[in-house]
Amino acid sequence: QVQLVESGGGLVQAGGSLRLSCAASGRTFSSYDMGWFRQAPGKEREFVAHINWSGIMTYYGDSVKGRFTISRDNAKNTVSLQMNSLKPEDTAVYYCAAARHYTGSYYHSNIYDYWGQGTQVTVSS
Repeated sequence: QVQLVESGGGLVQAGGSLRLSCAASGRTFSSYDMGWFRQAPGKEREFVAHINWSGIMTYYGDSVKGRFTISRDNAKNTVSLQMNSLKPEDTAVYYCAAARHYTGSYYHSNIYDYWGQGTQVTVSS
């Protein structure tokens, strides 16, 4: 069992930056791939970023590529999402998620086993 708790959300002006963190419980964190998703009101959940268990492989959604960076610290059981050059369309609830043994693609939410409660990010124009 893995419990995930996100933090770092808030209100920021367009062009600004935020850093989200996700703290994981349990001693098996380093065996999980981790992902970030977001969901805006009235929209489907959207893939943002994914990092493999070792931190070597990272993937990004097209809408955030070049602006967001995912990273992890397995010694601290944390995964982070550095968000730069924020836009109003980045406004959403951001969720971190953990996937261990899966088939399918990292950008499909159904491969993830555990989810955090989400943290709100609001970008004003």
